[in-house]
Amino acid sequence: MKKEYWWIIIVYIAMQLSSLVGLPLLLFGFKYAGINQRLAVPIWLIASFSIALIIILFLLRKEFNAKRLEERNSSLGPSIAWAIFGVFLALFAQYVAAIIESLLGIKMGSENTKDILTIIDTLPLAILVTSIFGPILEEIVFRKIIFGALYKRFNFFISALISSVVFALAHMEPVHILLYSAMGLTFAFLYVKTKRIWVPIFAHVTMNTMVVLVQSVYKDDIERLQREAEAVQNFIGGFL
Repeated sequence: MKKEYWWIIIVYIAMQLSSLVGLPLLLFGFKYAGINQRLAVPIWLIASFSIALIIILFLLRKEFNAKRLEERNSSLGPSIAWAIFGVFLALFAQYVAAIIESLLGIKMGSENTKDILTIIDTLPLAILVTSIFGPILEEIVFRKIIFGALYKRFNFFISALISSVVFALAHMEPVHILLYSAMGLTFAFLYVKTKRIWVPIFAHVTMNTMVVLVQSVYKDDIERLQREAEAVQNFIGGFL
């Protein structure tokens, strides 16, 4: 791999581990200053992800500029179509994986998602991390670098499978390894199909944003619709 890629992996790992030191210090500072300590987690996430993203984009600046010049005369239409289709493909892959997990007796729902929603509820600005910064970093690290390096040595299936399993394990929810791996496989397919990293980034960002909006902003509306649907079913059931 390129020297820059190794630095990017180091920056990404450092970002993930930074909370072990930085968060306790921030909590202590907030306590001393009389600031709500619940804000420490979302603020640290926003800061660490922002810094990591800036550093990684800086390391890739020459490569992105060269890629932009190379693609200047190529058509964007097919890639845009794949980016949009990729959102639905990722959601479908997630849905199928969730059904399989359910059949295997794995409890529905993700603790990771619940924690994220709690953080966003504490500080809505944290949605930048879950919906934009996080997906961009993950696609660069797991698709462009890890999958890309493997794809130079192995076929698509082996490369996508290994990188997707690593992607799944990085989310610290091994019970849902199938769910995360299905998304990883989808994003790897989009990357290979278009040879443009922004395509899986777009699909990933859009999917995460939709999930967050559905489970946070529109949570009350969805629960109300579910209650109304259950009431209608009970009403109809009383006449059968």
